[in-house]
Amino acid sequence: MKIQFLGAAGEVTGACFLVTVNNKKLLVDCGLVQGGADEKLRNRNRFPFDPSEIDAVILTHAHIDHSGRLPMLAREGFVGPVFTHPATRDLCKVMLKDSAYLHEKEAHWLNRKRERRHEPPIEPLYTQADVEAVLGQFRAVDYHQKTTVLPGAALRFSDAGHILGAAITELWLEENGAQRKVVFSGDLGQAGAPILADPETVSEADFVVLESTYGDRLHRSREATLLELKEIFASASAGKGNVLIPSFAVGRAQELLYLMARNFDEWNLDQWNVFLDSPMAIEATEIYARYRNLHDAEARSMPQLGQSLLPNLVFVRSTTESMALNQRRSGAVIIAGSGMCTGGRIRQHLKNHVWRAGSHLIFVGFQAAGTLGRKLVDGARSITLWGEKIKVGVQVHTVGGLSAHADQSGLASWYGNFSGHPPVVLVHGEPTAQVALRDVLLKDGAASVTIATRKQKIDLCRAVSAGK
Repeated sequence: MKIQFLGAAGEVTGACFLVTVNNKKLLVDCGLVQGGADEKLRNRNRFPFDPSEIDAVILTHAHIDHSGRLPMLAREGFVGPVFTHPATRDLCKVMLKDSAYLHEKEAHWLNRKRERRHEPPIEPLYTQADVEAVLGQFRAVDYHQKTTVLPGAALRFSDAGHILGAAITELWLEENGAQRKVVFSGDLGQAGAPILADPETVSEADFVVLESTYGDRLHRSREATLLELKEIFASASAGKGNVLIPSFAVGRAQELLYLMARNFDEWNLDQWNVFLDSPMAIEATEIYARYRNLHDAEARSMPQLGQSLLPNLVFVRSTTESMALNQRRSGAVIIAGSGMCTGGRIRQHLKNHVWRAGSHLIFVGFQAAGTLGRKLVDGARSITLWGEKIKVGVQVHTVGGLSAHADQSGLASWYGNFSGHPPVVLVHGEPTAQVALRDVLLKDGAASVTIATRKQKIDLCRAVSAGK
């Protein structure tokens, strides 16, 4: 009965954890590594296991850093079921197909360059066909429904409050008469965040695998965050510029639209035209609307998520419509992917606006090391897009209070609901965040706190005995 940490160990992305019980192999998440060029290249590495020997997968939520290598897994031999929440299944239909499209497009672009250098072509990381194949292996499991996934392994999902369908996973394991309960937090949302319910709590576990993205900081209050956004819109209006918001297509885009509707008059948004420039975000918004039963009471009292949510909201679907936005010099709020500026339509908008002093650039989510978004947040004076060096003149804002992740206090509070302070291992965080959270958890009485390292194996029976 073992767990091995194969991704999101000492870093935020690439979640992948291998659980072995009764000689069966169960994978929890199978995500892409995100970041700079070096990080992206790691996605082409072979899996550190034989995919044909994986018996089942548990997928905590749809974000690509948790789901993005599933098509590769199936193509290389995995034929078992993928257990996940119904909303996650539906979001993955959108997100994985979009990911495949981008990989195919990137391979085509690189192969044109390689052909000129008389180099052999490369294959895309995966294709649309690979996505279709793995989607056929998805098995939907609702929250609170205990389900056997393998002999000696059963799961139950609870709402993680991170994005639609995101799940905390309780995993009951039994081998040779020994029983252990492992709880994977997945990505935990903030209590009080718009649209979704607060993260549910779990009280019993022998071993906890806890995310630590914001383990070293506290988010700004919701009130201060809303005031900051109001001030940014007022400043941008006075400067007669545009507002660019790189946004994750799933979760953050829907939250932004919701907050704009809630604060439409307070923020004087009637002065703006709001463009959701992301086909994937548009599709995700429609999925969010279908799962209204998962919204909190306040969100259910609002108009349904969609284009009618704001009177001046435009869904931008085609590339031609997106390019036309570059002609607008003021009065436009453009929400576009990707959230870390690693691809998508936001890069074209940056090329046309990042040098303009009158415009504003608002980051509303985590920016991984090595990404263009992280460089801008860290104060880069210039950036390079498609070989062109561009001076940064736009006013850059980081609005941390909109994070879809719990902060240090939220993580410690969630862990504090476990009786007996079980051993915990920290994943999905950068080293400084993990060290800070470890110290807080130990101070609060955790039996033991381990910071996972890549490929580290833990014997659950021994770890739990030592922790007790």
